[in-house]
Amino acid sequence: MSLTGNTDGDQPFLISVVPPGRRHKRLAVLILLALISALFVTVPFAHIHMAHTEVFVPAYAAAVFVNELITTTLLLVLYTAQRSTAILVLSMGYLFSGLLVIPWSVTFPDVFAQLGLPDTGLQSTAWIAILRRIGFPLFVLGYAMMGDKALSIRNPLHPVRRTIIASIAGITLLVCVFSWIIFTSDDALPELMRDARNVTALWKYVPGTAVALYVIGIVTLWRRRHSMLDLWLMLVLCTLLFEVILLSYIGAGLRLSVGWWVGRFFGFVSATVILLVLLSETTLLYTRLARSVSAERFTRESRLAAMEALSATIAHEVNQPLASMVTNADAGLRWLQKESPDLDETRAALQRIVSDGHRAGSVVKNIRTMFGNGTHERGPVDLKYLIDDVLRCSESDANFRFVSLRTKFDDSVPLVTGNAVQLQQVIWNLTANAIDAMRAVKDRGRVLWVKCERLDLDSILISVEDSGSGLAPDNREKIFEPFFTTKADGMGVGLMFCRAIIEAHGGRLWTADNIPHGTIFQFTLPIDDSYL
Repeated sequence: MSLTGNTDGDQPFLISVVPPGRRHKRLAVLILLALISALFVTVPFAHIHMAHTEVFVPAYAAAVFVNELITTTLLLVLYTAQRSTAILVLSMGYLFSGLLVIPWSVTFPDVFAQLGLPDTGLQSTAWIAILRRIGFPLFVLGYAMMGDKALSIRNPLHPVRRTIIASIAGITLLVCVFSWIIFTSDDALPELMRDARNVTALWKYVPGTAVALYVIGIVTLWRRRHSMLDLWLMLVLCTLLFEVILLSYIGAGLRLSVGWWVGRFFGFVSATVILLVLLSETTLLYTRLARSVSAERFTRESRLAAMEALSATIAHEVNQPLASMVTNADAGLRWLQKESPDLDETRAALQRIVSDGHRAGSVVKNIRTMFGNGTHERGPVDLKYLIDDVLRCSESDANFRFVSLRTKFDDSVPLVTGNAVQLQQVIWNLTANAIDAMRAVKDRGRVLWVKCERLDLDSILISVEDSGSGLAPDNREKIFEPFFTTKADGMGVGLMFCRAIIEAHGGRLWTADNIPHGTIFQFTLPIDDSYL
């Protein structure tokens, strides 16, 4: 299974290169509508002060920090797979925003004062918030303005690890420097907060700038609409836009109000969107990869099983004509070793050896055709002649085991269409198994019946009956499974091979009990109307 996207043909299935599907667009629209609804519901209650809720600020900051740090990690994994500078810039944007949450929460008024931390001033929290508010959309704009070319670059020689380490170190150093400057220069910074809850007139320029950056980012991504990542980044910027509107306009910049906390909830959603998308797509990717590996493993195991079945079938089927050749060769030698050699019998034995040799070659050819994609050579087959030929070849083995061979033919049985060699192998297998099944019988006659009769207007029934010990009920279907055998020296492929041949000819093969002793193997073959 291919994990290739439909952009370049050689890019992996990644959210940064695959266009958004209808499902993703619908989901993004539904989330956007839900956020807009929450925005309008909050408006009447936005100015209500929620006293003593500053204790939840660390929990909020920790959740945002963890989410953005995980998002950074997943984006860096995406970068290692794609080697895209645009993805690296975006990941550093999330790292920048996530790291700034730490000094923002530490400097928040009345949150960590009881721990004895030094007072960094009234303006520190606001200025760190400005860096997050302005910095993140700048990184997103950098990602968007790099264009498709930066997304499709994949240089295997690019020093990925060194680049990632250098980028993380650079962003961490930048956050530390900005934080140190803000902490140590609180008195020199322009005044943004009048007190712990209320902003000054200067603050109004901050949300305006942030809104402008968010809108520019949304428009830039909308014009690109390159991938699923672009779609969800637009939703992130929309969520941040709603956050600014709630915090600075609807909530009038009042900290710890209903509008302020709902705005923080919007900020948490914005920090979570890309994380959830990356996790879901990564899970989907690994699911597809697991299915692909499982399918490849199953295909490999199926091929190995087919090879084992092919080799075992060839050994099993060729063994019969070879055994017959040995038997006929021994018989010929015995005729020649007499004081008066019987040349006629010797000639007949040699002719049977030649016939068995040709049959062995035909068996190999037909087995190869059966396991391959080729077509089987089929033509009119006289079942009576085929059964007589098999029993004639089995006569020596039957006599050696004191088995009586008997036949019963229905004169109304017409010719059938099939592969004569394959059908001959089926009858040979069934008769050989029947003879072998009666090897241990000593208290009754060993009789093998082969019957051929017309079952109905559309099919012919062939039965091979023995007077052996019979089959256990649990083994009636198992004996047709590959490599299952009840014989000490069996291979477990003969009956599987027989059933495959009969089913390929449009028939059915099954077993039944031979009352009072033994087993009956029966199979049907369809009648060809052209031979009626």
